[in-house]
Amino acid sequence: MKAIRHARIRSIIENTVIETQEDLAEALRKQHIEVTQATVSRDIKELMLIKVPTGDGRYRYAYPLEKNMVFSKNRMTRMFQDSVIGINSSENIIVVKTLPGTANAVASTLDYAKWPEIIGTVAGDDNILVVIKPKDAVPRILKKLESMVV
Repeated sequence: MKAIRHARIRSIIENTVIETQEDLAEALRKQHIEVTQATVSRDIKELMLIKVPTGDGRYRYAYPLEKNMVFSKNRMTRMFQDSVIGINSSENIIVVKTLPGTANAVASTLDYAKWPEIIGTVAGDDNILVVIKPKDAVPRILKKLESMVV
């Protein structure tokens, strides 16, 4: 079922402007594939979809032009500058606030950066929880994240 769903997602992304996870879920449902938001979020991450500008101030899901694009520091910095509107922390969790619909793409860049202090991310529509270990690494990671937003 996953392979079929991924094939449909590829087709949808290539032929339709999909701006949000909910848009993608709805497009899949129209093709008789029932999905949850969590499933769509995982699929986006697994397929390494990114958000690209549509030219009218909005963003849509697309495939990276190059596989290495997902992993580049420049791409991560651009993603943060274009999408992140706030960063805060509590204990070992950093909360990254983003523009609506961009949290998953930003979280994906953090995941693929493979910083050893980040043990996981959870993305919603406009917020990301970044779990840090050890706790004393939080100030250092905060500084790295904030440096990309400036």
